[in-house]
Amino acid sequence: MTQHTPLRALIACLMLAVVLVGCDDASVAPLPTRPSTLPEMPTVPVVTQAPAVPTPTTPPRSPLLQGWGAQKGFWQVFFTAPTGSRDATTYVNGIDGQLADAIYTAQRTLDIAAFEFNNVVLTQAVLDAHARGVVVRMVVDDVHGANGTNSSIPQFVAAGIPVVNDGRAALMHNKFMIIDSTMLWTGSYNYSINDTYRNNNNMMSFRSQKLVQDFQNEFNKMFELRQFGASKTANTPVSSFTQNGVPIQVLFAPKDRVVAAMAVALSGAQQSIQFMAFSFTLDDIAGIMQQKAAQGVVIQGVFETTGSETRTSELRPLFCSGLDVRQDGNPFVMHHKVFIIDGKTVIMGSFNFSTSARDDNDENLIIITDPDLALQYQDEFNRRWNEARVPTRLTCN
Repeated sequence: MTQHTPLRALIACLMLAVVLVGCDDASVAPLPTRPSTLPEMPTVPVVTQAPAVPTPTTPPRSPLLQGWGAQKGFWQVFFTAPTGSRDATTYVNGIDGQLADAIYTAQRTLDIAAFEFNNVVLTQAVLDAHARGVVVRMVVDDVHGANGTNSSIPQFVAAGIPVVNDGRAALMHNKFMIIDSTMLWTGSYNYSINDTYRNNNNMMSFRSQKLVQDFQNEFNKMFELRQFGASKTANTPVSSFTQNGVPIQVLFAPKDRVVAAMAVALSGAQQSIQFMAFSFTLDDIAGIMQQKAAQGVVIQGVFETTGSETRTSELRPLFCSGLDVRQDGNPFVMHHKVFIIDGKTVIMGSFNFSTSARDDNDENLIIITDPDLALQYQDEFNRRWNEARVPTRLTCN
């Protein structure tokens, strides 16, 4: 577990001042292991009239040896790189270090929505933030968060961090953090050992005041108003905006029309649709892909193996329609919830492609059109595709 003493914190702050000039470099920059030849991009503008906030900086990075990462302008993206090892002593230098580094830069506030939380590196980072006076607030799922296996939530409660759990059968399935009201971290990544070192996941950070505002509103509904699931008010109209010339749409289930927005994006595909799905049971989304395939759009998909052969899964209908779909090769879990459209649009977030996510759970989904970002997700898709396998136990009538 990384220990951060007050002296080390002071040194880190001095280091941040030294590197500040380079923090706003808007070209795509690899994080230690990620090569890139993408061109330099312009500096990110603020796209709303929100009050000015201090520009967050990129901290000195912990080594990223079990994962991939890249950054450009207002976004960073990270992918886990599970080796299949069950030896916990090998679980080091993953993407948890990248998020922990960001938490250590927090000066004022840290809001966390967590489905699961038992990662020791992140636990210590949160506790240290609280100890140095950062206002930490948490929303968690009652079963998998507050009462999960080896959960860190009791440590947070004991330290005096206010924690609100959803207290209902459906899931508070979000996984996001908001740091100092200036930076958002979100994705499929739970704050757990498994999701860092065993499962395939993606996580993004954004320096966008509008994105932060949208997620802050969602967090406040849960933490301050104690509203979950269908009790929350919908975002009307759904948040659509442009950040640095990049179109972004933000939706929160179950009140926003998440599946309808996905359907519109997928229906616009002209060349290709690639997906990685932990759970995929939505007939209407599968139907759109069958229609696009009939129009000549190339469809490729990787399903998490567990549950993919059940009656409600879309693996069988898509496979038996002749679409190129596979089952993942991770001995643990392929946890992505991602679509990549025409090599330029990415659909990502906590939202599984399931009826439970659509109708009951608290979820988030981002649709973002940036070919540079899509390239990073395509690289991850190719890694998963190359280790996946064609289904052999399915029968087609």
